[in-house]
Amino acid sequence: MNPFPYSDDNKRYHTLVYHNMKTYGGRVCKATVDAGLSCPNAGGCVFCAQTAPDTRSVEEQFAAEKSRILAKFPSAKILLYYGLRTNTNCSPERLRGMLLEAERLGAFAVSVATRPDCLDAEKARILAECPLPLTVELGLQTVHDDTAALINRGHTYADFLIGYELLKRHKIRVCVHIINGLPNETREMMLDTARALGKLRPDGVKIHSLHVLRGTKLHEMYQSGGYTPMEKDEYMDIVSRQLELMPPETVIERVTGDGDKSLLAAPRWSMDKISVLGGIDKRLADSDTYQGRLFDNEGIG
Repeated sequence: MNPFPYSDDNKRYHTLVYHNMKTYGGRVCKATVDAGLSCPNAGGCVFCAQTAPDTRSVEEQFAAEKSRILAKFPSAKILLYYGLRTNTNCSPERLRGMLLEAERLGAFAVSVATRPDCLDAEKARILAECPLPLTVELGLQTVHDDTAALINRGHTYADFLIGYELLKRHKIRVCVHIINGLPNETREMMLDTARALGKLRPDGVKIHSLHVLRGTKLHEMYQSGGYTPMEKDEYMDIVSRQLELMPPETVIERVTGDGDKSLLAAPRWSMDKISVLGGIDKRLADSDTYQGRLFDNEGIG
């Protein structure tokens, strides 16, 4: 019998599928669009591949994504996802217009991906006034400032906390991104990131493995022997342990990421998403553990 309360199948963590079914009564799919904005981080993170913006209008992109999704899931609700680059790196008027356009296009909900250092009180108020169900996806990646400096993240953990608290004061749903396998990070450092994040009780979390994409500074480090990607078993084990440290009500929106297959140099195992998901499920079941099992025991409940 599955001991985890936020599940109606074999999953021992709080999946996005379960959340959407219980909250919205059905499947919700993301239509990713490019708003044509840029990242304010000079030089970019070492793992970031600089891709050309989509020249189509948001309306054209959304229509194409909607058609693709409904061909596979005819009854799905469509969420418009401003998911490329930094989507609050614009004027307040532009941000307001983006949210209103999502409503005009008939989206069910909207998600906005951004950086914690690209938020202020006015933009938080505009986000809070969004006419649709809203999630802000906030990149953290690590709580360790030495690592953040090494990957040229461009902000500190303290900066992240300021942006996160600003959004939460406005009662905005926040999903935080973290990355496993960053340069020089040990297992304990990755668990420390999960432990610190759990204390914040985020609405959602996305966990990714670090992808080495061709054309990036990380790829140069990889080719020179200065960076070694995580092995598949190590990644699955660490994710399983991180889930134990997260509050059970936090929605785990992803436990593995998709790298651009045309650019991905390593780790190649990350392309086999089904195997990674199944391996995490098996580890949780074999250990008879589940999301949040160590949350109170860690003294952070």
